[in-house]
Amino acid sequence: MDAPVIDNTRLERFVQRAMDDLAAGYGGVMVSLGHRLGLYKAMAGAGPLSARELAKRTGCATRYVSEWLNSQAAAGYVDHHALSDTYELAPEQALVLADESSPVFVPPAWNVPASMWADEPRTLEAFRTGQGVAWGDHDQRLACGVAAFYRNGYRASLVPQWLPALDGVVDRLQQGIDVADVGCGHGHSTVLMAQAFPRSRFFGYDVHEDSIEQARRHAQAAGVADRVAFERASATQVPARGFGLVCFFDCLHDLGDPVAAARRAGEVLAEDGTVMLVEPYAKDRPEDNRDTVARLYYSASTTICCAHAISEGGQLVLGAQAGQKRLAEVFRQAGFAHLRRAAETPFNLILEARRRAP
Repeated sequence: MDAPVIDNTRLERFVQRAMDDLAAGYGGVMVSLGHRLGLYKAMAGAGPLSARELAKRTGCATRYVSEWLNSQAAAGYVDHHALSDTYELAPEQALVLADESSPVFVPPAWNVPASMWADEPRTLEAFRTGQGVAWGDHDQRLACGVAAFYRNGYRASLVPQWLPALDGVVDRLQQGIDVADVGCGHGHSTVLMAQAFPRSRFFGYDVHEDSIEQARRHAQAAGVADRVAFERASATQVPARGFGLVCFFDCLHDLGDPVAAARRAGEVLAEDGTVMLVEPYAKDRPEDNRDTVARLYYSASTTICCAHAISEGGQLVLGAQAGQKRLAEVFRQAGFAHLRRAAETPFNLILEARRRAP
């Protein structure tokens, strides 16, 4: 066979892309260190600081802090002032790296790729055997990282934007209804709704016992434990309570039988109830999902979402980039007559489903 003709320009561009990605992987470790050691928080609003000053403020060794700061300056994560040899965290950088209430706060999300590396032996075995990997069998950093990744986005959007985009749901929440949060994880979404709507009652369901325990602690800390209950149950085991609202937050695509889950949601809904489906943003065709967000979701889906769905029997393994068309088909098969896109963000599709057309 003839040797392939190498386009050196294309090769150089691709090598640079690969090196950028490798550097980003190294950088994630630096971000985690900066978060856990309090380096970013010490820099936030402090103006220019020398490595020695930052080390003193955080109780760290100066030589390590100096090298870390240069890694951050090289990445554009902090600003370096050469004349004074000081480093500064700009307000925009602080929103991403230091402000834990910011909707774009990133550091804890690095727990997810850390868990993916730790779980590599399981993933290799899954690829070779076709078997699944259940959520609870992953490294413990996965649940914490996923909860942190979504928590602040939900805080910024769920109550002020997504719920109002659903027809008549906010009025009913204000009057008082029962709400199911299926696949509630650490319960951040459940607690946010409970805080906003004190006349309604909220019930979170998840198969992961450790997450249920975390959710109960979060509800207690938020002062809503009297109106929020968490129970270990699968999506097809949700009790029939005549729910006015059933929510799936970034979890339907993880389920082994999403049609059965949607069907059960219809069975436990009140006659005029609504399903709120929040899923990772995706277009309907794989060839149209070719950007950074899609790359992130496809990668996580490979080792986490598809793996869990297969562990539950894999009747329909949607993956994290299902798109609205496939999600609508799931609800059609489950007996719903109405599904529409109520809102969207760069990270999520927010869909409204009802058993009857309006």
